Amino acid sequence: MTKRFLITVGILGATSVILGAVGAHKLKEFLSPEHLNTFNTGVQYQMYHTLALLGLIFMNRYVSRSYLNIIYYFFTIGIVLFSGSLYLLSLSELTGINFGFLGPVTPLGGVLFILGWLLLMYTGFIYKHKKRSHKHS
Repeated sequence: MTKRFLITVGILGATSVILGAVGAHKLKEFLSPEHLNTFNTGVQYQMYHTLALLGLIFMNRYVSRSYLNIIYYFFTIGIVLFSGSLYLLSLSELTGINFGFLGPVTPLGGVLFILGWLLLMYTGFIYKHKKRSHKHS
């Protein structure tokens, strides 16, 4: 689990920074402020949820792996659907391709984000603290 999470976080984090830099330095020349803002929203949500995925790694000892895996998939698929659709929608004027059909995909990704956060909250409600036993020598 940890290896997969770390690889995913590395890929999503790096692409978030790269896309943010492309947006800030190159796309502002070619996109309207509205489309650039849409692109940047995708970058922001990608980074927020990438950092959330990184945090999940440290919860491995405290939360059931099955819950962490579900949250992982909610966030990862949410990033692809939410941020990915925003990237494509915002690039329509640059590419000349009408990605308008992806409009309904964006809220689906947002729903997955919300479900991931709600499941994380649920794990807090069912969490049972386990006292550590200390051996005296």
